[in-house]
Amino acid sequence: MSGTIDDAIDRPAARLLVLDGEDRLLLFRFAYAEGALAGNVYWAPPGGGLEPGETYEAAACRELLEETGLAITHPGPTVARRTVSFVMPDGRRVRSDERYFLVRAPGLVVSSAGWSEDERKALVHHAWWTRDALSSLTEQVWPEDVAAVLAEAGIWR
Repeated sequence: MSGTIDDAIDRPAARLLVLDGEDRLLLFRFAYAEGALAGNVYWAPPGGGLEPGETYEAAACRELLEETGLAITHPGPTVARRTVSFVMPDGRRVRSDERYFLVRAPGLVVSSAGWSEDERKALVHHAWWTRDALSSLTEQVWPEDVAAVLAEAGIWR
């Protein structure tokens, strides 16, 4: 689908920077085999778009439960924010105001029980990353500056 930033749909989103007991970051590996993103491979933290009337905090809690199986009642303060435009798997161009929340989850075993059909098609792997391991990754990571975000939050030095 062709389009420009001017015809992008606004899509606010909540994202979660989930850390285990060793301060390793949880990222999902997305690999698209079909649709507008066919051939794209990248790593990204859990999260997604807000539902109508939903707050960023409520969306963060819902997305964390759906994508990892971890239930929380509040994600804590926003640690980062960015506005980015990209193409969704269905070809829609969106402009996303993303808020990032830091969640500590020592011992988390990721569950795919809450994944949607689309997530099951694209989410092919997850891994816990140290700063050093992430810096040597050759595949795309979103957001590109996630290591700097965690450094600014006082986690990764």
